[in-house]
Amino acid sequence: MQRDPIVVIGAGIAGISAALAAAAELDASQDPARRTQPVLLIGSVDGSNTYHAQGGIAAAVFPDDDPALHTRDTLIAGAGLCDPGAVSILTSEGRDRVNELIEAGVHFDRDADGNLVRGLEGAHSRKRILHAGGDATGRVVETDIAAMVERTPRIERRDGYATRLEPLGGGRWRVTLLKRENLEGNRTDGDGGERNRADRAIVETFDADRVILATGGAGNMYPYTTNPRGANANGVALALAAGAQVADLEFYQFHPTALAMGENFLISEAVRGEGAYLLNEAGERYMPAIDERAELAPRDIVARENFKQMMRQDGRPVFLDLRPVGQRHPGTPLADFLAHRFPTIDAYVRGMGIDWSQTPIPVTPAAHYYMGGVRTDMQGRTSLPGLYAAGECARTGVQGANRLASNSLLEGLVFGHRAGIAAVRDADGTPWQPRPLDPAEGATTASDEVRAIGGGLATVFGGGAAVDGGVDGMNGVTLHDSVADATSRLESIMWTHVGVLRTANDLEAALPQIRAIADEAAQWIDAPSHRVSVDGTDITDAPGYADITAAYDCRSLAVTAYAATLAALARTESRGAHARTDFPAADPSQDRSRAWTL
Repeated sequence: MQRDPIVVIGAGIAGISAALAAAAELDASQDPARRTQPVLLIGSVDGSNTYHAQGGIAAAVFPDDDPALHTRDTLIAGAGLCDPGAVSILTSEGRDRVNELIEAGVHFDRDADGNLVRGLEGAHSRKRILHAGGDATGRVVETDIAAMVERTPRIERRDGYATRLEPLGGGRWRVTLLKRENLEGNRTDGDGGERNRADRAIVETFDADRVILATGGAGNMYPYTTNPRGANANGVALALAAGAQVADLEFYQFHPTALAMGENFLISEAVRGEGAYLLNEAGERYMPAIDERAELAPRDIVARENFKQMMRQDGRPVFLDLRPVGQRHPGTPLADFLAHRFPTIDAYVRGMGIDWSQTPIPVTPAAHYYMGGVRTDMQGRTSLPGLYAAGECARTGVQGANRLASNSLLEGLVFGHRAGIAAVRDADGTPWQPRPLDPAEGATTASDEVRAIGGGLATVFGGGAAVDGGVDGMNGVTLHDSVADATSRLESIMWTHVGVLRTANDLEAALPQIRAIADEAAQWIDAPSHRVSVDGTDITDAPGYADITAAYDCRSLAVTAYAATLAALARTESRGAHARTDFPAADPSQDRSRAWTL
């Protein structure tokens, strides 16, 4: 009898790595029940965080480097909260996984002699960053490994939006998925205009042998983010609703340099690695006085100083000056070098009307990477049997309180691979084997601190059908506008109260406001009107797929934001990416992580 599929939710580097590893493991299995067992990969490639990654992938693949040096750099950046065992796995297996990508023909950048080009980024002691397509590393790597998926018959691709995970026992799960059904024609909105009606949502429910979450980050909690539109904390929310532990949610890394205009386009760390300077509006370079590594200090240090400089000039942005880069490449016109080395950034910046080879560009900190997430063991197992997590939605202990630049793609590659193997090899009901939340040598899980989020937050996941569209009297137009307004309010609250710099007063003020938004989103999802039935029957003027999934996104973001704010309030110190101006120093007694459940 064939087993139900292994389901991977998310198609970035972590999800694809998991799917490829699971498929290979199934291909090698002698179990007759595994012979035709599929791997179901849910999600879009171009909507993933991986696809939009610019900076590169770090790995000790060069002769003058070593995983031990990479481990040291990662531990230093993590500000005392990295799990040394997890980091050792990352750097040693990361070298192997990246070498496998090189051998598989992934198009990493090479020089005229065919040698891999090496980049340097903040807080790395060696040039160990591999890029592809200049500043389009994520897109190139994602495209190349997605092609591997297409060559793997056991992997089935499916688009959809997971709204619910229900444990069935023995490590098996029931997955509820929203699917978009294309329709013809338009509908009229309240202002007499037309909105696309070609996105009706229908429900699919199916059973899974195992589920691997690889849904990416949560940058859309903030108004300024380098993340794509799909970074809505869905994996964390799904896991919390199912009863899993999360950890380190107070640690959100703000990239120091997003363009302070347009769509907050990320200006990669690699730009500063090439020698760019940060200047205030008076034209003064300030980072050498803050840290001996200057512009290449860890991101939390640079982001905070950028933010402080902005506050001193009434919130106006700081500037990134590329002219010093030209001094390192005297034989090449700077404009030509920038167009070749950073083609994506160059095209975007020039499209905004700036010649960045001549004029410093305005930049601001922006939400970039979540160190926290669903707590896992070293095989990607969560606290719930049969549920796994990998990539940015997971908390493996690798990133600590502050991620080292270009370690994120590597983590997805390494721990996605591990999760895929474990999902096949684990016997039904296999429990997790978590590492201690205290990274100190000799610590055990007996000292782990696991707190309840409380406040009745679990009620926002209760009640309604999987595709309810809005409260009574709400059509698709008003739901769309209401969700947009609530999401905007959430972003503003998070930036003002739970952003780069935090205080107890701000955090306490944020909690009830965030909870109110979570309740609003729950009402839209659980209300009895404007539902789309499981058989796909259309309801006149019902919200479409985009409006309904936006309501789910709002709920996921609000629930995760609430838990993150609570975690930030509980951590009465400053460490890594978590900065409390009322507790500006690190507290040695808090040099451990904390987990949370609903």
